[in-house]
Amino acid sequence: MNSKIKGFTLIELLVVIAIIGILSSVVLASLNSARSRGADAAVKSNLANIRAQAEIFYDSTNNSYTNLCSNPTVFNMVTAAASAGGSAHCVASTTGQGWVVSANLKNPTVTNGKWCVDYTGAAKEVTATTNAMCI
Repeated sequence: MNSKIKGFTLIELLVVIAIIGILSSVVLASLNSARSRGADAAVKSNLANIRAQAEIFYDSTNNSYTNLCSNPTVFNMVTAAASAGGSAHCVASTTGQGWVVSANLKNPTVTNGKWCVDYTGAAKEVTATTNAMCI
């Protein structure tokens, strides 16, 4: 009678476990990258929506942006952008003629990069803002 036990050797099992470990680390690295790109997309979307809301606000307040940042809809969008990116800031000029909103990005292309939108229609990654413009 031939009594051979069939199964995997310890070496074969260790190789399979090592391969699974390598593949899972690659997947986790890709997942983190996708999360940061998704957070950046959320920031950009919220700030783009603020631009449209700012124009509605401007028309309804006798052509002034003075209290734009305290408008509940704008405030909620700034809060959502801050939640996605880490922080966000809204500034309306004291003359009521301009505004700027910027929010941190999770995966900026420049050091300390923030996504910025302003009353001139600019929407870009910047490292600094003035009181009413993305520079």
